[in-house]
Amino acid sequence: MPINGRLTASPGPAIALSGGTLPRIRALEPSLRPADKKFARLVLSDPASLIHVTVSEAAALAGTGTATVVRCCQELGFRGFHDLKLALATELVPTGQAVPDDIGPADSPSEIVRKVLTADADAVRDTLWILDTAAFERIVAALHGARRILFVAVGSSAPLAQDAAYRMVTIGAGAEAPADAHVQHVAASLLTPADVCFAVSHTGSTRETVAAATAARDAGARVVAVTSFARSPLTEVTHEHLVVASRETRFRIEAMASRIAHLSVLDALVVSLALSGRAAAEASLERSGRALSEHRF
Repeated sequence: MPINGRLTASPGPAIALSGGTLPRIRALEPSLRPADKKFARLVLSDPASLIHVTVSEAAALAGTGTATVVRCCQELGFRGFHDLKLALATELVPTGQAVPDDIGPADSPSEIVRKVLTADADAVRDTLWILDTAAFERIVAALHGARRILFVAVGSSAPLAQDAAYRMVTIGAGAEAPADAHVQHVAASLLTPADVCFAVSHTGSTRETVAAATAARDAGARVVAVTSFARSPLTEVTHEHLVVASRETRFRIEAMASRIAHLSVLDALVVSLALSGRAAAEASLERSGRALSEHRF
């Protein structure tokens, strides 16, 4: 079951992903109950050890009960603890990859750059495992048929939205990304069923972005999003959303690794949109190139 779907507490089919289990848990962990979070954090902190323990031992390690462990596994889309262990074994045993070291105060600049770039690369790679490609294709189709594409985002997500809107403009799409949150909200409320509102938010819990997305949905527009968490106030109001992975390191302001993954997914959407209307996109790119050439020596 893709994490972009509406997961419930009911048992799901066994999951056997080579590389996708930990990104899945990382994306869902913030939305879990406090007791379930204890177990989810245990899985993320030491996944290899859990392969060799019983459900009772796992509960003791997490400081919770066996019923909570089973319930948490089901919340994550597994039938139970055994299915989770199978998925972890599939992911961890063949690769033998260790979790990248976190950044520490004693790290040298050369160690810091290695760890930061590793975290960024991991975020992009992990996104390949958890990205709902069917939802990706539906979003491309919605963008291709849209009269107008309004990007809404604030804070560190705003530059990503503005970059995506600009790149869509260069291929002939009617995209815009107002910088002011109030303008975004007003513009969203004026959208029509022929339009798409595209939200970009790491947490999916930013008040201004959720308000604009809600206004767009109330106006009848198609609402899509790129976010890092599978369950959030934003995902509750979207028609489609894409979840990206991130493994943040300490001492990084806000969500930096996830920002790279967000940018990569947005770039893929722009390329897909261009190819869905290739002739028009090539003509627009040619005109855009001529305009840009006037600003260069």
